[in-house]
Amino acid sequence: MKLIIGLGNPEDKYSGTRHNVGFFMLDHLASSYQIDFQPKTKFKAHIAELSKAGEKVFLAKPTTYYNSVGESYRALTDFYDIAPEDVLIIADDLALPIGTLRTRIGGSDAGNNGIKSINAHGGEHTRRLRVGISNDLRIHMSDIDLVLGKFSSKEIDTLEGLLPRVSTIVEDFITSSFDTTTHR
Repeated sequence: MKLIIGLGNPEDKYSGTRHNVGFFMLDHLASSYQIDFQPKTKFKAHIAELSKAGEKVFLAKPTTYYNSVGESYRALTDFYDIAPEDVLIIADDLALPIGTLRTRIGGSDAGNNGIKSINAHGGEHTRRLRVGISNDLRIHMSDIDLVLGKFSSKEIDTLEGLLPRVSTIVEDFITSSFDTTTHR
């Protein structure tokens, strides 16, 4: 059993923001697998399920706010008895330029409050897919304003260009072939 959690904020006003890039990626994955998300209040998330490579896989978009996603992580992993090694977190990374993907196993939160929440709930050894969201505006605005800002149409095109690579990384995770690296 595998769990893939995309980080983001649940309200519509956050749709298209940099902080919601995890939701963006999961929405595209769900579409490619032709599955839909269903609200599951018990898990504080919207969940989509599929079977792939002999594995049952859950895609989860927490309905808590970004800084509390660990609650959803813990509810799902406890209920389904999923080890941290079988969880992939898709999150934004302000330190990486847009168009960059970085994979790693566990580690610190690197200032990401969503990862900090997951680590606090026992997820220090999860697999991570960090999606770069930084642009040239970062030097002119606060980090909060940047992560809660909307992507430009050019940046959305860049993110959509990453989708084939993200799909490959997810497939590798599902088949236990997850590798740590930086992709540009």
